[in-house]
Amino acid sequence: MKNFISILCVLVLIVSCTKQDYYEIPKDANGNVLLTGISSTTSTGISTLDGSFTVTATFATAKVGDVMNVELLQLQLPPSGGTTKQLLPMTGTQKTVTVGSDMKATVTYTRDEAMLKSTSDYVTVIFNGATDYAKARVDMVPAVSVSKPTASTIEVDVARTSETAYFKVLVNPKAAAYTGNLIAKRKNGVNDPWTPIAGSPFTGTQPYLVPISGTDFAVGKDTMYYSFNAASGTYNDEVTSKIIVRDPYFYLKKSSTLTLGGSSAGNNLLINGSVAENDVKAQIAVSGSLILKGGSAWLAAGNSIEFVPATLAMYDANNSVNTIAAFNAGVSTTTADPITGVGVFIFKIVNGPAASDIYYGLIKITNVLPGVSATFEYRIGDQYSHLAVIK
Repeated sequence: MKNFISILCVLVLIVSCTKQDYYEIPKDANGNVLLTGISSTTSTGISTLDGSFTVTATFATAKVGDVMNVELLQLQLPPSGGTTKQLLPMTGTQKTVTVGSDMKATVTYTRDEAMLKSTSDYVTVIFNGATDYAKARVDMVPAVSVSKPTASTIEVDVARTSETAYFKVLVNPKAAAYTGNLIAKRKNGVNDPWTPIAGSPFTGTQPYLVPISGTDFAVGKDTMYYSFNAASGTYNDEVTSKIIVRDPYFYLKKSSTLTLGGSSAGNNLLINGSVAENDVKAQIAVSGSLILKGGSAWLAAGNSIEFVPATLAMYDANNSVNTIAAFNAGVSTTTADPITGVGVFIFKIVNGPAASDIYYGLIKITNVLPGVSATFEYRIGDQYSHLAVIK
């Protein structure tokens, strides 16, 4: 028994004196525990108008002067065979970099080295050393971006009118600000020839504003193709858009409830804001009954609203030209009973002395609570210029 205890004591002593590196906690010169982080990477990125990209790794456990092996990985079919691509090292992309005093190391690759050709391509950059590791994914992104047709900051479906909306085009390479121009073309049908758009090539301050109008479309041809091309050195980036023109329509649809008495008996239809019946901006209101009419103070200021009965089919069709023609051909009144007919009315608002103060629209009654409230949807804004006013 004594021999067993002695042997056990010797084993404990040996174990306690044995150095076990994998249990050690890193400490500084003062014995304080060092908390290490995780290596990270940043990249300039690469666009379709750039010739190279740079990746910088910031290491957590490496030491100054450490050499890191760097290479690129890309989806490839394995040499051993198979039909499923795998993320594998790219031949000829091996480089070495040295960790600097700032614990960073930087590597640069050309797009040819990385075999980046289109916006669907990407590579993974691997930093690998004896003391640390880092990786980054670099995707090729488009340099040219194009908005939908826009009027007064509002995206619109282009209508067959003489008004002009604009594509907002940005050209943003990663390496430096773009100093070239933008070539814009269009063709009114897939088999038609490309023709320059007025103002092309576009230069100056971005975004480039490329015009589009409903009158650009030939009669009977509702599809237009647009091309936007930017170049930098030997690189080009082209973005295409297909626009289908539509019949003129009311651009905005809103809903509101008028409640007898109080602060929501009226509505400012231009901003869809509830107001009292006697508010000077109450373009539509109820007072005493649920009969729709103009607000008393708004009417007293010389403004007007008129109504002509319409149909659900007209409301759903949302054709502003046909709606305005029906108003002009109908018999207008200054009031509308929400429970009369199908509850759909064309309205005309005169909100001031200028021609631009005239607004047409459609109202569809969706609910009536007798003696209490009337709820309706309405369409308004038949001109791009209205979008700067109607909110």
